[in-house]
Amino acid sequence: MIVLCPVLEVCPADGFGLWPVAALAPYDFMPLNGDLSPAEVGTAVMSIAKANDFEPEDGPRRPSDPLGAFLHGLLTLDDLFAPGGLRVADTATGAVLSPGCCNGLDERTDWSEVLDGGGRASFGHDPSPAAERIGDRARLTVDADREDGPVIELPLTDLRRLLTAAEHDLTAFLHLTATWATAHLPTHAPRLHGALARALGLPDHPGTRGAPRTEEGGRRARAALLSASAPYVRSDGFIATSSTWKPSSFSR
Repeated sequence: MIVLCPVLEVCPADGFGLWPVAALAPYDFMPLNGDLSPAEVGTAVMSIAKANDFEPEDGPRRPSDPLGAFLHGLLTLDDLFAPGGLRVADTATGAVLSPGCCNGLDERTDWSEVLDGGGRASFGHDPSPAAERIGDRARLTVDADREDGPVIELPLTDLRRLLTAAEHDLTAFLHLTATWATAHLPTHAPRLHGALARALGLPDHPGTRGAPRTEEGGRRARAALLSASAPYVRSDGFIATSSTWKPSSFSR
């Protein structure tokens, strides 16, 4: 059986006290769906906020209060990054394809290249997962840098169905965050919902299209802004430039 689900990389929660979070292993992947507990939703929101914990030098200044300061990047940056992607597991063989480093959930649209485009796509590095179309089947390579690495194969019709189900899972998760934000962050709830939708590459309101991606995607667009002439300052005082910044503010 082939199982596919959207996953988010979890950041460390040590010392975090702005809202309840679940005790999940840092740097692991958590599936996103509509069945998460409030504490798990809190962990997801914290992880996305930390991944965008930057302040443009010429943008709005970071508030002085701890909550406003922590959410500042997430609520003010146009191009947002949610570290993760789509995870595919073959329960029969035990092979698991997970997103590589620097891959973002908004980049899951690259899977359409396998179905309807050039026939090949990759999803980060270290490891370097990749997928390609071979006739009417998809061949998923867990790590393209290994010649003898495990692979997962499935019909294109099955892959298309699984990708559609993953979109439903993400949409259900986004709806869940709206309820969570109303309970835990009521003054920030509307803006937070819109920010999370952008980070996930989903429409802010049901029935509308998601925010358009740039040619290189939100992650790369934000990286382009981090030049020596436009440094970003993280809430802990770290100054990120093109030579120091990584797409995720927490490294593997």
